[in-house]
Amino acid sequence: MAVAEQFTGAVAPELSPAAELKPPWVVKFLYSFGQTIESGYIAVAAFVFFYYTAVLGLSGSLVGLALAISMGVDAFVDPLVGSLSDNVRSKFGRRLPLMVIGAPVMGLSLALLFAPPAGLAAFVLFFWLTLSKLALRGFASMFNLPFFALGAEMADGYVERSSVVAYRTVAGIFTGLVITVLAYSVFFAGTGGLQKAAAYPAFGVTMGVLCFAGGAVCCLSVWRYASRLPQPTTPPKPLFRALLPEVAEVFRNSSFRTLFFSALIAYVAAGLNAAFNNHAYVFVWQVKPQSIQLITYGYLVGIALGVPLTPVLLRFMEKRSAVIVGLAMVLLAWSVLPVLRVARLFTPIGDAAVPWLAANVAIAGVGIGFMAIAYPSMMADAADEHEVRFGHRREGLYFSGLGFASKAATGLGQLVAGVALDVMRFPKEAGKQVGVILPEPLMDKIIIAWGPVAAALGLVALLLLIPYRISRVRHEDIATALKAKRRLDVSEGRSS
Repeated sequence: MAVAEQFTGAVAPELSPAAELKPPWVVKFLYSFGQTIESGYIAVAAFVFFYYTAVLGLSGSLVGLALAISMGVDAFVDPLVGSLSDNVRSKFGRRLPLMVIGAPVMGLSLALLFAPPAGLAAFVLFFWLTLSKLALRGFASMFNLPFFALGAEMADGYVERSSVVAYRTVAGIFTGLVITVLAYSVFFAGTGGLQKAAAYPAFGVTMGVLCFAGGAVCCLSVWRYASRLPQPTTPPKPLFRALLPEVAEVFRNSSFRTLFFSALIAYVAAGLNAAFNNHAYVFVWQVKPQSIQLITYGYLVGIALGVPLTPVLLRFMEKRSAVIVGLAMVLLAWSVLPVLRVARLFTPIGDAAVPWLAANVAIAGVGIGFMAIAYPSMMADAADEHEVRFGHRREGLYFSGLGFASKAATGLGQLVAGVALDVMRFPKEAGKQVGVILPEPLMDKIIIAWGPVAAALGLVALLLLIPYRISRVRHEDIATALKAKRRLDVSEGRSS
């Protein structure tokens, strides 16, 4: 019998709805493999904008529009997936059935995204990008939203819930590291680097297989534990009849509204910054692909430092404060070096720029580490508050709300980036010319969009987060009320 089966079989045969949920480390470890799909997608998506604009030569506006359409449609699908996840009833629990469907099709879609047939006309290539990206995000959501909601259900303590997120985040760091090594040391190594069109199809297939494997390990390993979690006592409702009232109910919670709108603006900023990453590194800082991976390692090291520091921070401050500190560090990283570069006070290129860029993104990575632990934990706390106030468990919708903000806003950020490239008159043939030097005014425009403009939007997101009010003390009251409610639900169920 496998270790996971031995363990999950040894878990208390029935987990009482009123009991404190604290999964052992092996459950959290095996569960965290599912993070491969979300983190894998994020890492791989960093190449899509550059591939279609600089390598395939598709108009920046068309690429931005394709990404915005796919992300926008997927954002509206997220509440459907979240509601469906909340209402599924099966012997494997609410979440696993959707995860089992989402993982393999997501992997296939990722492979197709990087393998458009050669010689497609621009408009056909636009449709290929739109449809493959839409399929990728839709099926990734079919896995990720139940996956995140399952993490919220696995533990209910203020600190223990952050521990589940920490396992997930560490798995995400490892996933990003593996993808970075494969990308820059295998697929894009040597002459041409990121500008080698022939390397992208094999890269996409490999990434698709990697993501599917992580999702499969998660599903096969934790289904026993998931099936023993407390299940909803209310009967499921027809999906479309239930969705609008459920969404309206979720938005009645001020904690959710604060998190949602803050995330919405933050992801616009992140989408804009990420879209210009490779353009900035390749065409402004003139960094070679093997050195770009060193910058990425700096970012991952920063996250790896931020993750274990977060529990230490949470001993002295609230989760909201940890997120604000983390976001402030990201804004600092997005602002300082770009402003110095535009002012001609910092002008190294190539290998001379790498240590500075790596240190800069490491600062951002520490901040992202704080946010990666505290922010999802805040959303789970808000979902607990919702159950106390409205009597229903809505983790699926809560995390679909976060997914909606991420996708709609990231898509908007990518659309802005694509239009900006065309407004800047970025040369479509630049990606096919290894070592091309752009005019200085054009490089300034790329850097300003990449850094200060994204930072200004991020500052708005920080300010929007300030009204969030679920503190440690408040959550203890919520947890006490939840246990009383669940004991009552159990007693009423037995009496009926």
